[in-house]
Amino acid sequence: MTTDTCGQRQAALRSRLEGEALDALLVTHLPNIRYLTGFTGSAALLLIAVERAVVITDFRYEVQAPREVGSAAEVVIDPVSVWSRLFGVLKEHDRWRVGIESHVLTVADAARIGKGFRGEVVPVADVVEDLRVAKSADEVAAIRAAAGLAQEALAEVLPSIRVGRDEFAIAADLEGALRRRGSEWHPFPTIVASGPRSALPHARTSERAVESGELLLVDFGAQVDGYCADLTRTYVVGTRADERQRMVYDLVGQAQRLAMERLRAGMTGAEADALARDVIRRRGFGDAFGHALGHGLGLEVHEAPRLAASTETVIPAHAVVTVEPGIYLGGWGGVRLEDDVYLGPDGPECLSSPAAELIELM
Repeated sequence: MTTDTCGQRQAALRSRLEGEALDALLVTHLPNIRYLTGFTGSAALLLIAVERAVVITDFRYEVQAPREVGSAAEVVIDPVSVWSRLFGVLKEHDRWRVGIESHVLTVADAARIGKGFRGEVVPVADVVEDLRVAKSADEVAAIRAAAGLAQEALAEVLPSIRVGRDEFAIAADLEGALRRRGSEWHPFPTIVASGPRSALPHARTSERAVESGELLLVDFGAQVDGYCADLTRTYVVGTRADERQRMVYDLVGQAQRLAMERLRAGMTGAEADALARDVIRRRGFGDAFGHALGHGLGLEVHEAPRLAASTETVIPAHAVVTVEPGIYLGGWGGVRLEDDVYLGPDGPECLSSPAAELIELM
């Protein structure tokens, strides 16, 4: 990330602060600190004021922080207390109105701020996250690279998936392949769910061994330059798919393809969700698709916008979202297909390579 990029993002944020009549914003959410300064450490505070940006962190990042932040902000290292140092910076500004990220700040830290700062503290929510929704060309490229890396890793491990292998072993192989290809980290715990456990939309990978003729759902991701990809694939293991497995898979695939073709910036989250949900509902499986169609991707694997029946927020241009319809039938299994889509000025662009047909791993 360049200093110019950080400067542009900070300028956009300062414009928002001016509109809220705020003198400064205290940023405590680490992905937001990375977005605004490039700092990737695990502990920091960032104060963005009209003419100043200050990153306050501890001794562990004495070398790393200045290298990553560069001229995007002042870097202050405090080996004792970053909060005490923050209040020292604010001491001369006791007439300021300072915004705090109320949606992520703990009650304890909010109380600490109220005690340590004599000015006005103003709760604000999602002010940085709103800026993060529209992705730059570099951000889109990073997500595309992460999706490509993830698919290469999956292709490497597919030949080793067979009857008798347990879910933990499959997940370990996949996570190792992701690391070997350069994924910074796993954006979320890899989900490998076999047989009836594939009907659990957010199953926890277990020691269960895959049995012949079962569905196997794999939900996984990769991270490049901080940006996340999120993909899901479903397979049949050990034998040919039966009629019901193929029917459910084909229906989910049809719903996903239609949604990816028709999804547009300017739709509400509810309108986007309906693209796939209506396909599944018309075939009688509406009650078996119980989660939202998708969510935004970026520095976090789940961020705005949300593609859900309850969401009337408009999806802005240049957002990157997942499209992940699924059908889950208790005691039998589940099918989910998930790909990552950029909503550019020319329409939707899939950043991953959707599964064309049901693959049987034998």
